[in-house]
Amino acid sequence: MNLQDLGNIAQAVGAATVVAGAIFALVQFIEYKKQRQDAVAAEVMRTFIGAELARALTILRGMPDAVSAERLRDEGFEAEYAAVLVCTTFETLGVLVYRRIAPFPLVVELAGGIVVVMWRKLGPWLIQIREEQRQPSWAEWFEWLARQCERWKDEDKPAYIKYANWVPRR
Repeated sequence: MNLQDLGNIAQAVGAATVVAGAIFALVQFIEYKKQRQDAVAAEVMRTFIGAELARALTILRGMPDAVSAERLRDEGFEAEYAAVLVCTTFETLGVLVYRRIAPFPLVVELAGGIVVVMWRKLGPWLIQIREEQRQPSWAEWFEWLARQCERWKDEDKPAYIKYANWVPRR
């Protein structure tokens, strides 16, 4: 074996090392992205099992659709606080979806119906608050998320019907 052959072997080994390193980096990147999505999903889930949001949703559930700012104020601090909590929670969720940090299909399945119902109840109140505060972007991502969920939520087939024949993996 001469020096030329050794040089060719060294180049082949070097190229193979670079390719293997690139493949390893790609696999690591994909795994990191999946871990990040799993962490976001867990955080989103934690948000929806919190007592404070559950209390806010319970308070607002009894309100009529398109509740006015006056009606919400007449209900007292708790009702307005609940409305602000719901808006800020879904505002955050909207930004996470838009930036593709929280997977939209997961958000629709987990909270799509609640987001749509809360927007139906709070939309006019929120618009009035925007006008009073002269802040048109207040809760803009909540509105955006509600409109997206409304477009994509399969209301005529709830999960208990749509996935009635689901079987867990073994």
